[in-house]
Amino acid sequence: MTDPAQPSRIVVTSRLYEPEPSAATFRIAALARALADDHEVTVLTTRPPAGSVAPASDERITVSRARVLRDRSGAIRGYVQYASFDGPLFFRLLARRADAVVAEAPPTTGLVSLVAARLRRACFVYYPGDVWTDGVIAMGASRSVIALMRWMESFVLRRADAVLAVSPEVGERLERLGARHDRVVEVGNGVDTEVFRPDVDPPEHERPYFVYTGTMSEWQRPEIFVEALALLGDAAADVELRFFGQGTAEADVRDAAERLLPARVHFGGVVSPAESARWIRGAVGALVSIVPGVGYDFARPTKTYAAAATGTPVLYAGAAAGAMVVADAGLGETADFTADSVAAAMQRLLEQNANGRSDALRQERARWARDNVSLAAVGRRAADAVQSTLTGGRRAAR
Repeated sequence: MTDPAQPSRIVVTSRLYEPEPSAATFRIAALARALADDHEVTVLTTRPPAGSVAPASDERITVSRARVLRDRSGAIRGYVQYASFDGPLFFRLLARRADAVVAEAPPTTGLVSLVAARLRRACFVYYPGDVWTDGVIAMGASRSVIALMRWMESFVLRRADAVLAVSPEVGERLERLGARHDRVVEVGNGVDTEVFRPDVDPPEHERPYFVYTGTMSEWQRPEIFVEALALLGDAAADVELRFFGQGTAEADVRDAAERLLPARVHFGGVVSPAESARWIRGAVGALVSIVPGVGYDFARPTKTYAAAATGTPVLYAGAAAGAMVVADAGLGETADFTADSVAAAMQRLLEQNANGRSDALRQERARWARDNVSLAAVGRRAADAVQSTLTGGRRAAR
């Protein structure tokens, strides 16, 4: 059992960390800051892509970065890329004393971190943003790859001293894969409401636009928004789409843009959270999608919360869990995952933007975000769960 009078040594492992903008980055950075209030915190991560804008550093947190392989888009995605981080990570962990190790997904990182933690006689906490096996299935991986990933994920979940879940739906899926009910802690998900605010200055722009920020993947299929806007024809001839981020589906979005809306779809690449907030704030609507039936129906995308925090209405297309968040909190419009349904929702938001309804509801949406999805509160809950594992001296069956 850890002496509560002495600060514990916490090591956090994550292939993504500031300044790379992603939901995982935001969660892990919030956790590290909350842990640093009471503990010695080290984050083992990767060197960011060239040109990344470094955020203001927190001197309480030691950030150790290593080289890693990235794909053509600059993402750390793929088995070779994961291995380039996970292999050296094992030795980096063994070289450090730790009372607890907290690992972000994927399960390969979880497994390496778990083994190293046990060798160092440290507690182990797993903090996945979703269920990785579901994503592998959605990508159409082979049966052997799916079986291996499911075994690895289940192994890590069964042996973790605590598992942090971002939603009740994710927590239930993690339990089905092997996590013990009494060790799953729901900490929620959120955004930095100090960055995403209704009073940020929007960028200068001549035409109204919808904005999509973050990962573009096969389980989001954001090209549906290009297809939908094209259906509106002359009724929205001056409306543009702006995409910020990267991902495996970016090529499909670009192809759709060239075919259907030449010169009206803009790609801004990866931008800082502050820049993302500005573009969201100035948009007619923020675009969010989850393809139904591919394994991510339980997801509640962070994009929804970022838009709400700026007061910009959300246009959510797809699976029910994310739609319920938007509908129940009055955060915008929902649509089935069809171009016709999305086009109708776009038309409604354009009308609300023109008649002033969107601006009238801005402060109310932002207030909901501050009260319900503050990232600082999420980080504090996650840190408390790590602290409980330390002070309780819990150890899962090995």
